[in-house]
Order: sequence, then structure tokens, then C-alpha cells
Amino acid sequence: MNTPLFSPSYREARARFIQASQACGARLHRDTLPLLGAKGEELAMDVAVHGPADAAQVLMTTSAVHGIEGFCGSAIQTGLLQSLSLPPGVAVVHVHAVNPHGFSHARRVNEDNVDLNRNFIDFAQPLPVNADYAHVHELLLPQHWPPDPKAVATLHALTNVWGERRMQRAITSGQYQFPQGVWFGGLAPTWSHRTFRQVLQNHLRQARQIAWIDLHTGLGPHGHGERIFACTDNGETLQRARQWWGPQITSVDTGTSQSVPLSGPIQMAIYEECPAAQYTGICLEFGTLPLAQMVLAMRADHWVALHPEAPPEQQSTIRADMLQAFNPPSPAWQEQVWQQGLQAANQALQGLATSG
Repeated sequence: MNTPLFSPSYREARARFIQASQACGARLHRDTLPLLGAKGEELAMDVAVHGPADAAQVLMTTSAVHGIEGFCGSAIQTGLLQSLSLPPGVAVVHVHAVNPHGFSHARRVNEDNVDLNRNFIDFAQPLPVNADYAHVHELLLPQHWPPDPKAVATLHALTNVWGERRMQRAITSGQYQFPQGVWFGGLAPTWSHRTFRQVLQNHLRQARQIAWIDLHTGLGPHGHGERIFACTDNGETLQRARQWWGPQITSVDTGTSQSVPLSGPIQMAIYEECPAAQYTGICLEFGTLPLAQMVLAMRADHWVALHPEAPPEQQSTIRADMLQAFNPPSPAWQEQVWQQGLQAANQALQGLATSG
């Protein structure tokens, strides 16, 4: 990186993104969340359209679907605005800070404790029921933190019975019955949900082909960018994704991914808002800590949100652990993820240009 891309706060990350957009001639659009950020700043979902507004081939990138993961996603988007050479007739739409509140407050969830990547379900239908989560909710968020040895042993014993994969699905796939719990999918479409759909309508409805790179952190080996297939068609679309991004693409459906199948991922919106487009997408998930440590940091973050009376020293430690889990401060990690993000974007542009 010739210039610093990673920022210490949402406010600085947003300023760098806007500056990079203006410098390359991208058109900026903004939807403001009617709440203030952690430092009293404006919160917004910003969209930079780089290239022709009527482009038939469009690459979209999204950052901060999980707020705190926006430190990495924003850095990559800012770098792409500075670095990408667009093929003729191809545009890039960067959606910056899908969850600005979580980004600003360095939390994964939004202002309503909702995990946005579990919020894109059909709320006109009965809510999904995650029966396994009900068995572990109180173990995950005990009255006191850290959990006492008995609670730890109980959760460990249940993991031995269920197996690690079933436990991961129970905790992380999404739940809709415990609004204060972890990985809560919400009871209605959130502001970010509604606003993102409007972004798709405004900026991608004209596209015949859409490539989408959704930027995340947390799962997998430190610094490794797992390319997780993010489409519903495991046939022709998966084959095209592997042609563009390589055979190492993983799938939650086949169990080759570090992730598990989710209820209501954000990708569901593109099928409904851009039904005429040929869509090919991945989640680019950059590893940080082992899964157990990441989940523990998440649980602690939820616990302290429920217990604002916790000692300041404990709150500070929990916030620091969250940053380690989703935004490691290592320059080597930052360079590693930036290079992989740049490579994936260039591969997508080449795929769009050659198949258009």
C-alpha cells in the first residue's frame, strides 16, 4: 500500500472513502441513518459509482454488513477506488458501510442488535425457528462474565454430543426468538435492509451482469481470504464463479466453507431487486482468530451491551478483544488482505469484461 488505507475509526474511514471517490471521479450518493455515531458523527450508507451509470456489466462491493468488519472492507474499497482500471463499459458500485452504526460503535450488530446477514428473510412468512439455539442461549450469555466453570463445562459437553459443526450452526446460523441474543436476525426489515434494497434499485437495475464481492472478517486462518460462493445456483453459476475467482471457491452447502448455511443472508436481496441480471458473487472472508476465540469475543460484546454497569476496565478489555477478532492491527495482516481484495476485484472485472 502506497498510502494508508486502514483507519482507526468509522469517521476517518468514511472520509478516506469519500476523498478517494472524489479523486477518481466517482459519483457519490448518501443515505443517512437518523442516529448519531459513537463520536457524535453522521452515520450513512455511502455509494460510490465508478464508471458509466448505465453500464450493463457491474461489479459491486459491500463493506460493514457486520459493522466492525468495515475497517477492513472500507480499506479495500478505498484502495480499489485508487487502483482499479475499469474495462470499457464496466462500472463498479462500492456500497460503503451497510451497517454504519455497528461500524462506528465497533460492534458487529446494528442499532437494534440485529445481524444484518440474517435479516433478509421474508417477514411475511412465519419466522424461522432455530431450536438448537434455545438450548444454549443462557449458556452463551450468562448473568456474569466471564462464564463460571460450570457453564463452560456444560457448553463443552453439549458440543461433544452435538459435534462442533452442529454447535456452530446452532449459534451462528441465525435465530429470531431471542432479541437480545447473539446472531439475532430481527423481527422486521432493518433500516440497512430497506436502504440497501433501494441502492440496488437505484444503481444496479440496468445491469445485465453483476459481480458482487461482499467483504467480511473473522472466520478462517489468520490473513487468509476464503472465497465463499454466495449464490443459490450450485451448477452453472458456481462454475462461472470458479472460472473467475479460481477453483478454491468454497460452499456452505457442501461443507467446504468455514461458514455454515445462514438464514436470510444479504445476497437474497439481489435476486428480488435485480431479477433480470446474471449474478455471480462471493463473500471474501478474511481470517483473524480461531473460531472459538472469535465466538467468545462476540459473546462478551453482547454481554457488555446488556450490562452497561460493568467496570470500565472490563468494558475496555472486551472492546479490545473485539478489535482483535475482526480488525487485527497487524500491518502484515492489513497488507495481506488488501492484496487479496485487489486480486479478487481485478478477477471480477476481467470476468465481466470477457463474458459481456
